[in-house]
Amino acid sequence: MTDWALRTEGLRKEFLLHLQGGVRIPVLDGVGLSVAPGECVALHGPSGAGKSTLMRCLYGNYGAGGGRILLRHGGRTLDLAAADAQEVRAVRRETIGYVSQFLRVIPRVPAVQVVAAPLRARGVAEAEALARAAAMMARLNLPPRLHALPPATFSGGEQQRVNLARGFVAPWPVLLLDEPTASLDAANREVVVDLIEEAKAAGSAVVGIFHDADVRERVATRLFEVRPAA
Repeated sequence: MTDWALRTEGLRKEFLLHLQGGVRIPVLDGVGLSVAPGECVALHGPSGAGKSTLMRCLYGNYGAGGGRILLRHGGRTLDLAAADAQEVRAVRRETIGYVSQFLRVIPRVPAVQVVAAPLRARGVAEAEALARAAAMMARLNLPPRLHALPPATFSGGEQQRVNLARGFVAPWPVLLLDEPTASLDAANREVVVDLIEEAKAAGSAVVGIFHDADVRERVATRLFEVRPAA
């Protein structure tokens, strides 16, 4: 594949258990993944194979133990595995969006402000950012009465929809989705499927973990097998 937005070469990751006498647990060993604009690659493999670890490496939450994570960013190719903190912040502002399984926000910040944050970080005017955030929240069936409330007061499904609204409110060249429909009812799963299809049509390179087989079959362009490290 020559046209790629995100690529890993020989990616390795292990965890060092200091409280267990320095035992090393290998998780990823030589992962080579390439994702092109406009496709959705679903990470596939047994529980514990390292799918979520791979996602966190791609976002820079986990440092790589070896290999490269190559990203088309700002008109150049950046090795995210070797990037400094300033470069990682720029990547998260401009190039990689991430919807994790859990919503982590500052307490007492209104939900609409949480959703609007990626737009404000790119310099979008406050009024426009809030309007676009409110529209995305409405699309995900979060009623206006919730917009001014902090998400910490919401149910699990509502928090996940805030998470999704924040992830989809801005266009991303690369979009990482870690079980995006896990806490959703059927109607909201359909909304997320539509949002993923729209992101693909707009040229986003999507990498996802989808335990919902129906969603995976509908949105995935292909599967990428993640195998447990030996």
